[in-house]
Amino acid sequence: MVNPTRIQRFLDSEDAIEIRNELEKMMKSKDFNTKSTYTPSTIEDQPFVEKHMRYLSLHMNVKPEQYISNLKLMTRVTK
Repeated sequence: MVNPTRIQRFLDSEDAIEIRNELEKMMKSKDFNTKSTYTPSTIEDQPFVEKHMRYLSLHMNVKPEQYISNLKLMTRVTK
């Protein structure tokens, strides 16, 4: 069950601010494919940062550093 208080506490934390900043850096970089993607639970495409912040807020056992590292590997644009 989702606990809205826990999610909001995470989103307001210093860790979440650092994670959001890192995701925004990835979006600004041409080295990563960060296009918005369709998500069945929403009516419209979900922006890259919001999609991953939501995932991390719902899966508190995931280590954010490892998640971001893996995300960079998966989204890196090869030249």
